[in-house]
Parts: sequence; C-alpha cells; structure tokens
Amino acid sequence: MKVVICDDCIRDLHNVEKLLEKYRESVAGIRFEIEKFSDACILYDRISEGKLADIYVLDMIMSERSGIDIGSLLRRVGSEGVIIYLTSSDDFALEAYGVHAARYLLKPVSEKDFFEAMEFALSYNKVNEEILFPVKTKMGTVSVPYSKIEYIENYSRMLNVHLMDGSSIKSIFIRKSFDEEIRQISGDKSFLRVHKSFLINMNHIKKLEYGNILMESGRRIPVSKTRAADVKKEYLLFISECYL
Repeated sequence: MKVVICDDCIRDLHNVEKLLEKYRESVAGIRFEIEKFSDACILYDRISEGKLADIYVLDMIMSERSGIDIGSLLRRVGSEGVIIYLTSSDDFALEAYGVHAARYLLKPVSEKDFFEAMEFALSYNKVNEEILFPVKTKMGTVSVPYSKIEYIENYSRMLNVHLMDGSSIKSIFIRKSFDEEIRQISGDKSFLRVHKSFLINMNHIKKLEYGNILMESGRRIPVSKTRAADVKKEYLLFISECYL
C-alpha cells in the first residue's frame, strides 16, 4: 500500500510524515510506503502517467496546482484512492465533497483527527477491493474493474463498455437480455440504470441535466422520461451516503 503526501509548505509536509510514521508504529501489522511531494505539478504529472497510490493526503491550497486539481484528476482517471484534505481554511469544503474526499481536516491537524482519518482510509480500501466486470469479446473475456467503467451501453445487441480513459470495450453478440447481462454489476450501489440501454457509474457523474446526465468525460447520457424522477432521487441518495 502506498500513501502520498503533497504540501508545498515543507514544515507541514514533515509534520504529516511524522504523523504517518507515528500511526504506522501504533498499529500492529500495518505496512505502507510513504511518498512525499512538495511540488503539486510533479504529482499531477505522475498521476497522469498512471502512477497511482491508495491514499492521498493533500494540502488544499498550493501555488500552481491545488489539492482540488489533484483530486479532480484522480477521479477523472478512475482512481478510487482515498483523499484526505488538509487546509488552513474551511472555505473549500464544498469543493472537497465534489471529488468525494473522505476527510477535510483543518491545520494544525491533531493526532487524534489524523489517526481517525487514516483508520477510515484503511477500512475503505479493504472494503473497496477491485471487483471485476467480465466482458466477452472476440479476443476472449476481458475483466474490467468497476471503478474504471463510466457507463455501459446496449447497442445492436452488444455491450459497449465505456471506460474513464476514453476507450471502450465491445462485447460479442449477447444472447441474453441487457437486464440479465448487467444484473451483477447493477446490484452495486454505484451503478444506476437511467435508460433501457444505459447503465451509468454514479461516481463519474458531473451534473444532472434535463433529460440527460453529463459525465466527467463530457459525454451526455440520455435519461428516459419514465425513470427521470427515480434517477434524481437515487443519485441524491447516493451523494448523501457518500458524505455520512
């Protein structure tokens, strides 16, 4: 497991590193690697290259790239890494919710609050081990992590699985109904049927619009009129549960 710290204040960076080391010493059997960044641009580039971690402890306000910039990129690339924000101001709490941050801690961070945040982050990682969705293609079965899927489309009796990196995977001709093909994944709380031909990952919704859903990639997914009220209700419930 890897924990990344990013803060352009060297003193705060060292303080968080000490808290992490103290936490690691206090919990029997816990092991993780610590990687530090004082330049958010370098971390941003590493994430863009696909070099991801499990937990991110990020300063909210930095010079060139903010903590929100980092968090937004993580979600765009499909990372479910846990984000813990540290800040000297509570003015950005709403932005933190927008990237599904697990905790938002005010500086100076107390040992008690930091340890609680780490406990949550570690328990989240255990619960959210990658679940795979099998897609039968002409080249064989391709297993795709749920977190990488933006939406699944039923097109001409084939599954078109659209991924967060902009690519897609097409299945062979399906003999079962769309309902049967997506039964397992649609049981996951993150996925919602919004149309007879579309199942979306609610983690990647950017905005609800009239008759459509705007996804983080910029793609618009149609919402059927008969499902519109339920879609709005289910999404709001999903969002509220994320921040309990």
